[in-house]
Amino acid sequence: MIDPTTLLVFSGAVLVLMLSPGPNMAFVLAHGVAFGWRGGVAAAVGIGFADLLLTALTAAGFTALITQWPPSFELLRFVGATYLIWMAWNTLHKPSALALLGPRLATLSGVARRGMLNSLLNPAALLFFMVFLPQFADATRGPVWAQLLVLGLVLSTIAVAFHVALGALGGSITALMARRPAVARWHARGLALVLLLLAVRLAAMSPLPLRA
Repeated sequence: MIDPTTLLVFSGAVLVLMLSPGPNMAFVLAHGVAFGWRGGVAAAVGIGFADLLLTALTAAGFTALITQWPPSFELLRFVGATYLIWMAWNTLHKPSALALLGPRLATLSGVARRGMLNSLLNPAALLFFMVFLPQFADATRGPVWAQLLVLGLVLSTIAVAFHVALGALGGSITALMARRPAVARWHARGLALVLLLLAVRLAAMSPLPLRA
């Protein structure tokens, strides 16, 4: 259905984009550090579910319909930026546990749910699926919706694998931080700064692409 060369180019582009710092990367790393590699994997799984949901909505045409209502972008942007600021605040005020989240999310299922929410509240993710995926679909090679599902599945697989590796890296830092409290404090400050910068970038994001 999809040309193998196109699929290879798509996979490479997705991998390159995954290396760009963003809320998902910060979220997975933070939970890998806070809860060990299992927390990182749980966060990666939650983000993977969000990707699959956005894929289904894109293939069904719902993302295009949602983005035709201008206030939707503003609402998502406000909620997403507020959420990132909240995470930064909790990071600074709970440096000993790097918990971002408190006891309610100490379970892996809770981490996965929050990972999914973190991704769905990012309007950049909605814009990415709406604009990026269709570029690799070819109407001459079969139903576009089916191609979008395949592309989304490939993207989700790559994203989960990448974030699992990232979560494992975060988990490997846990032992070091347990031995050196100063490292934990500086990690919390650095993570809070990254989250605040991401919130600012999200708040400054132009809504114009969604209105095109």
